[in-house]
Amino acid sequence: MNANHESWKGFIKKRREAQNLSQEEAKLIDLIKKETVKYNADNISRTIAYQEYFLRQSEIEWSFLASMVSRNAGYNMTDLENELFVNGLSVKQRKQLFMTYERANWIIFLDAFPQLLLFEYSRVKNKPLFYLLKYFSVSSFMEIEWEKYWTDRDKKRLVYSLIINEQNMIERPVIQNKFFKSEVFNSLAFKLQEQLKLSYVIFPTRNGELYGLGVYQFEDLTKRIQIGKRLYSILFHEDLHNEFIDFAKHTIHTGSRNDYEGLVGITSSNNPKLRDVYPIIPHTRTIEDDWYTNSKILNEWYEYEEVINGDSFKQSFLIKQELLGSLLKLKSIFQ
Repeated sequence: MNANHESWKGFIKKRREAQNLSQEEAKLIDLIKKETVKYNADNISRTIAYQEYFLRQSEIEWSFLASMVSRNAGYNMTDLENELFVNGLSVKQRKQLFMTYERANWIIFLDAFPQLLLFEYSRVKNKPLFYLLKYFSVSSFMEIEWEKYWTDRDKKRLVYSLIINEQNMIERPVIQNKFFKSEVFNSLAFKLQEQLKLSYVIFPTRNGELYGLGVYQFEDLTKRIQIGKRLYSILFHEDLHNEFIDFAKHTIHTGSRNDYEGLVGITSSNNPKLRDVYPIIPHTRTIEDDWYTNSKILNEWYEYEEVINGDSFKQSFLIKQELLGSLLKLKSIFQ
């Protein structure tokens, strides 16, 4: 696999050095950039954009995974404004956690959405336009993967490639960022949550069940890639996929856990709606080198990951939620 990538790498490098834009191509690039900025406003707009794209282009399965994970990012953001977190964490801690979620998801969307739109326009034109990806600062890694997908239509490989790319994209600007590392990832609250495995991504259904995974070892790149692949296997499990689609189509995303709590019979957490508590956050793009230039693709990143059973995650989720609530109450006593 690596040898194959190396041969592509040289070709893409030469192609990126030799391009001149036509007027039509320049207009398309401008249009995609404007669409990306429009939908990258906040968690709500990003979630909607991913989901609507999947409903138009269902072969790009990563976009549905992105939309459902983005719903969870919204839940995590509004958690920070419910009573338990307000009493258990300082204003500074809650703001830092919010910015960690917001920054990571903004970076991923800025990189991923132009890729999705360019594939859509490639289908309209009936020819691959992936040579334009460099104008969106997309890694040469994904230019190779989109070219391969155009030829072989290997949907699972494309999902894995997008997961690998997104996690490498946030590695330096978020995970290794000095501020986030010292203020968030090395904080006692984060370390405790990691040790007790209290973080999770959940996929609700309208028939009252919850599915998902615990999320831990967040600072480990390979672990994050593994979790992404496992979440994909749950979301597209043959016995469950239509139920998740049904939930997404019939449940407007507000960022509040109230979106699903009534459906699954959980006592309301009284999370607010995201846009009621958070303003639009202005971001500045940090110019980063192509992560792929000096990186090797590990074979294990493409190893198949599957959650074998389709068992509900509901009871485990409720237990973890109770434990987290108890810890936050305890912390508030000793503040």
